[in-house]
Amino acid sequence: MTTQREVLSLYKQLLNKAYKFDNYNFREYAKRKITHSFKTNKSVTDGESITQLYNAGIDSLAQLHRQATISGMFTFDKLVVEPLKKHH
Repeated sequence: MTTQREVLSLYKQLLNKAYKFDNYNFREYAKRKITHSFKTNKSVTDGESITQLYNAGIDSLAQLHRQATISGMFTFDKLVVEPLKKHH
């Protein structure tokens, strides 16, 4: 059975991987999709369903990793809506 700690760790890993996207639109879409999926399924209590969702999340993590790697191969211009990094 999948524990709450494992699910939380997966959530953090997915968000960290989403932040790896250079493109603002891809990054924000991935973040929204991840948080929406977890909020939608937070009331699931059946152990088997949680395990299935967890395994689907692991697959999504692998997919995000591949997509972020490919995204890193291309350069994108910064959009107006993106915050500028502060120089110290």
